[in-house]
Amino acid sequence: MRLGRGARVALTAFATIVLAFVYVPLVVVALNSFNSDRTFGWPPPGFTTQWWRAALQAQGPRDALLTSVQAGLGATAIAIVLGTLLALALSRYDFFGKHAISILVVLPIALPGIVTGIALQSVIQNVLRPVFGIDAGLFTIIVGHATFCIVIVFNNVTARLRRLGGSLEQASADLGAKPLTTFRRVTFPLLRSSLLAGALLAFALSFDEIVVTTFTAGPQSQTLPIWIFDNLFRPNQAPVVNVVAVVLIVLSIVPVWLAQRLGGADAAESRL
Repeated sequence: MRLGRGARVALTAFATIVLAFVYVPLVVVALNSFNSDRTFGWPPPGFTTQWWRAALQAQGPRDALLTSVQAGLGATAIAIVLGTLLALALSRYDFFGKHAISILVVLPIALPGIVTGIALQSVIQNVLRPVFGIDAGLFTIIVGHATFCIVIVFNNVTARLRRLGGSLEQASADLGAKPLTTFRRVTFPLLRSSLLAGALLAFALSFDEIVVTTFTAGPQSQTLPIWIFDNLFRPNQAPVVNVVAVVLIVLSIVPVWLAQRLGGADAAESRL
């Protein structure tokens, strides 16, 4: 379908406005992290790196960053294992309740985060704490994040399995390879890039999650987004919050960019 000149100009202008609405505030936050005015006067009267030095020396953001990385790695590890197994089961086998399980797997990412958070908080208060002695903390954050990170890995692996078909695995079985050998030497190498892309996206999603974390984190397990939210309206912390926000933006963009690169290479490979 070919668009006229007027339609192309209108679409370009609309896309530019939308992108500016999304990304210009991020640029302002980045500039304010170097603003010498504590009240963020605009235009900045000068630029300084003192807020970056203060952020590097502050213990709160460093502890929150470590907790976010630990939660992201833990949730990603769970998502890789369970998401891959679910994708293989639902893509390669037919059994009763297959479609219902598929819906249940994808449902957590479709539910509002606050609903998932309330449900998980109820489980923590009524089951984990009184029965198992597990209170809200890093473990519950990891489990809460894994509920939606599994969907990311599941979707990536399922899409890759559908493009591959089952001919190579069937050929391996015909040659006498056992299922585990087939997975290790045939299926897994073909899924490697999709798994890595899914893991990067899952980590990025976990790293900047705040709604579910609010209901599953304990007082001693503060993630970076939670730290930003708690200190956002404290005047003395406002400049440091901008610095931490810039770090969070960068740490969220990098895995998404890498996942897109891997996804593009994966698609090109499958076309070959």
